[in-house]
Amino acid sequence: METEEREDRTPLLKEPQPDAVPACCSARYNLALLAFFGFFLLYALRVNLSVALVDMVEPNTSLAKNTTSNVCPEHSSTINVPRNTTIPGGYLASRIGGKMLLGFGVFGTSVFTLLTPLAANLGVGYLIAVRALEGLGEGVTFPAMHSMWSSWAPPLERSKLLSISYAGAQLGTVVSLPLSGLICYYMSWVYVFYIFGALGVLWFFFWMWLVSDTPDTHRSISHAEREYILSSLKDQLSTQKSVPWTPILASIPLWAIVVAHFSYNWTFYTLLTLLPTYMKEILRFDAQENGFLSALPYFGCWLCIILSGQIADYLREKKSLSTVCVRKCFTLIGMIGPAVFLVAAGFIGCNYALAVAFVTISTTLGGFCTSGYSINHLDIAPSYAGILLGITNSFATIPGMVGPVIAKNLTHNNTVGEWQTVFYIAASINLFGAIFFALFASGEVQDWAVSGYHLHRN
Repeated sequence: METEEREDRTPLLKEPQPDAVPACCSARYNLALLAFFGFFLLYALRVNLSVALVDMVEPNTSLAKNTTSNVCPEHSSTINVPRNTTIPGGYLASRIGGKMLLGFGVFGTSVFTLLTPLAANLGVGYLIAVRALEGLGEGVTFPAMHSMWSSWAPPLERSKLLSISYAGAQLGTVVSLPLSGLICYYMSWVYVFYIFGALGVLWFFFWMWLVSDTPDTHRSISHAEREYILSSLKDQLSTQKSVPWTPILASIPLWAIVVAHFSYNWTFYTLLTLLPTYMKEILRFDAQENGFLSALPYFGCWLCIILSGQIADYLREKKSLSTVCVRKCFTLIGMIGPAVFLVAAGFIGCNYALAVAFVTISTTLGGFCTSGYSINHLDIAPSYAGILLGITNSFATIPGMVGPVIAKNLTHNNTVGEWQTVFYIAASINLFGAIFFALFASGEVQDWAVSGYHLHRN
């Protein structure tokens, strides 16, 4: 606890920092842009089925009818759930390299997407198998990217670089929802899978040609940029061959991220999986009839991720706030904000326009977490960031399984009061996670994460 108490009083980066190399045309920002398009395509591949499925199957009117409480007149939400990543993905990234793991993760997802029309023609079992295999490819991508940034992202540029690369997921959802609908309307549903799958394969070849795991092995990086990156990370990376599992699992700052990630995902699932159900069952509003409203929350989140990344690193670079203070503040905003609007959603009556506004604002504010707990793995243990992300995301998948079950058991009669209880629970969990992270998070490289247990202030 002595370390935790000391770090909050420590100014950011007392040591002289190497002169930064311009971002324009730099290898590290080229990596961020390629990663951006990779995650763009990954999420485009992920959401295309929800759009194409309308044309893939014949509507079953007997199944389509719902016995719900018609609290509001019908107006007429399929929003995708967050990514699922597991510990093996992070471990593989540390062993075979993030470049290969991320590249083949997207490539495999693209190939199986190209096979989706064939699988659909063969039968529903084949279709489910293909989509499950796609999920395996997607599952390794985020820890692979975290692993790469541990070698590529200078400490004072982490928020910017990671926010650029991961924001591709949000924009991919924004673009692919309406674009897939247009392709289905003017062409055929099969081309949704052929077009996005082919783009994913094309991206793979650019990725393998232009990217390397480390600055040392990059073919065209300038000497100045290589030295800038390596010198900024020289005291933060470990040369240990084995993974220090015991100190990792005993690390309080890591568990702060676990709790925050678990809590955030509970509210995320509630907002983007259960709240649309509330809007449909109670408000009688279906966002599928308006692609713009379906994509609006993701667009707001995309903007927030990009802007918050710039702001976070600006505050750290100008020594306005320490790293740990930035991570805590951005996490508090990104978790308490959605919790407030989640509770408010239970008191909007039949105002479906306000419901859409609350979803959009809540999802937008959640973008602050990308520069909060979401990249804190790189602050506390750059060398093991991929493994740490795998650990935290493994716990973060639990809300996706437990949350909907609890909500269903609490809403037998689909009354407003029952749904308010669901929202209160989710908001309380989010609030707890934000407070826990604020109390126990760290902004420094932990002693177990560097060679010789050298503590480096970040």
